[in-house]
Amino acid sequence: MTLLSIGVDVGGTFTDFVLIRDGQIAVHKRLTTPDDQSQAILDGLEALGVSPAAPAEIVHGTTIVTNALLERRGARTVLVTTRGFADVLVLGRQNRPHLYRLSQQRPVPLVPDELRFEAEERLDAEGHVLMPLDEAALDAVAEALLAAGVESVAVVLLFSFLNPDHEQRAADRLRAHLGPGIPLSLSCEILPEYREYERTATVVINAYVQPLVRRYLARLQEGLAGRGVRDRGPGPTDRAGLRLMQSSGGAISAAQATAQAARLALSGPAGGVVGAFDLARRALDDPAPAIITFDMGGTSTDVALCPGDVPRTTEGSVAELPLRLPMIDIHTVGAGGGSLARVDPGGALRVGPESAGALPGPVAYGRGGTRPTITDANVVLGRLPAAHFLGGQMALDVTAAGTALATLGEPLVLTPEAAALGMIRVANATMERALRRVSVERGYDPRHFTLVAFGGAGPLHACELAAALGITRILLPPHPGVLSALGLLVADVVRDYVRTLLRPLAALTPDDFTQAFDPLAERAQADLRAEGITTPRLEPALGLRYLGQSYELTVPVTSWRPADIAAAFHQAHAQRYGASDETAPVECVALRLRAAGERARPPLAPAPLGPADASLARIDSALVWFDRRGPMETALFARDELRPGMVVAGPTIVVQLDATTLVPPGWQAVVDGWSNVMITK
Repeated sequence: MTLLSIGVDVGGTFTDFVLIRDGQIAVHKRLTTPDDQSQAILDGLEALGVSPAAPAEIVHGTTIVTNALLERRGARTVLVTTRGFADVLVLGRQNRPHLYRLSQQRPVPLVPDELRFEAEERLDAEGHVLMPLDEAALDAVAEALLAAGVESVAVVLLFSFLNPDHEQRAADRLRAHLGPGIPLSLSCEILPEYREYERTATVVINAYVQPLVRRYLARLQEGLAGRGVRDRGPGPTDRAGLRLMQSSGGAISAAQATAQAARLALSGPAGGVVGAFDLARRALDDPAPAIITFDMGGTSTDVALCPGDVPRTTEGSVAELPLRLPMIDIHTVGAGGGSLARVDPGGALRVGPESAGALPGPVAYGRGGTRPTITDANVVLGRLPAAHFLGGQMALDVTAAGTALATLGEPLVLTPEAAALGMIRVANATMERALRRVSVERGYDPRHFTLVAFGGAGPLHACELAAALGITRILLPPHPGVLSALGLLVADVVRDYVRTLLRPLAALTPDDFTQAFDPLAERAQADLRAEGITTPRLEPALGLRYLGQSYELTVPVTSWRPADIAAAFHQAHAQRYGASDETAPVECVALRLRAAGERARPPLAPAPLGPADASLARIDSALVWFDRRGPMETALFARDELRPGMVVAGPTIVVQLDATTLVPPGWQAVVDGWSNVMITK
């Protein structure tokens, strides 16, 4: 029986589905169920007609970790650390997030004072034992944890990244008392890397969200088991089962996701970048396309600059908390279709970051919302045709949206349409700043990039943002609203590893590097073999810096010769910071390994181009506001009827199930052989 491939991306407003069956793609959207995300997934599979008898592989992007950190509703977590270091979460770093703000408050630690415990032990900076671990004293700690009703434990001992013995023994002792119901997160397993604050914070995040992820995946797997989706042990990479998308853009098994739940922090947005880059390689016929991804969903907008490759970092943060696990370098702002508008005490119009979410959602949804959102503004302006939303499956209340905009505009002495245009300008300014941050502020000219716009709201705003940045080419996927779900299906199966190697580069030889690399490579091959991948692609990299610098750059390694490594670092430093010093000594900080196994790509092929006349795809016309001069008659086209080669000129609106595309006057859209829409000035 044919194996089904299903990508499921849970967003703040909608849960998106992509089903590939016998080479054919089917898409579906339904409102997210915030109380239990698994319910919308199971309902969506039923709506897609996924039979319990049909084996299926599901790759899932989830927001459960991000939401738990943003809303501070994770598990009751304990930190066990070396005596004298219990306050490292409070001390943090001495940097100021807002340089000129006179009064600043740090984020409240995830572990309160009374739940931070100390262990009697000490290693030196080379991993040698200065004070043996007092295991008997840990018995009293375990009893205190049980009495406190904790749900999860983070164990972070000093210098355990050099010698994990104390940490592993401490964990064994605690497990003997706590039992299997309380998970333990060990820094030697989660992040065996130096920098005490970041290591502690990352492991605490993992412990904080692990029980939530474990319960959620247990519910989801129980529901999926009734549909034939279950892990079947080691075997081919196309076996049925459930995988989760990591923040780094690679998929992992459900078991691995449960153990290292912090890796799911940017799960959904990562799928979008992977999908956009894969799409651009085909559409632009370029193995290393220069693109900027623009993913505007219901709650937020995620942007990333890909100068020929998917950008990754190990210095990210979520909800103002450092998370030093590999992740795609994505910048997020609180501007989405559900972003709420308000007038502040000073009389200024504000939009976001607060969102209406899936419930009640925008006013036009008719689910109890009363405050206008970006979606309502687009409805009032005619940019989001009410009769064609979600392919006509969901009615929009234009009158209610107009009333909400009238109320918003009253104190500003604005008509509903003028208030809606103001909302769009404010939201676009927020998203434009995000796009400039990942491009101009990093030394890249956005005019040399193609903007890949997706998400349910991305195609509505893409042309205005491109015009503001001087971008002249926009690429829209065949199904923009579910590209993140499709990206989940093209992502590799990935494991990431790190080993601290804090030594001057000049003191290291090729043999030193291979002796450090070989154990990581053997572990990676064994781990991926268990996932059914026999020949993984190994991508080593080094964290390097000039001696005296505080932070490092991650540089891919193609040769273990120190001279070649130094040359690559100087080049990377010049690209990132505009300067390099080939006479300065270079220090190695960490050895990193990304092990990837390719999964079968969806069988897609381009179609020949046909005639340019798109009149057969025209379905209607509407009056649309593009500026304050008044509405303009605008043609409406059905995306499903646009064939390769067809051309439509603005002003035009293209409607489909998962998104709506706005082509303003002065822009032109062409359908390519892959059924993408290429919009040019």
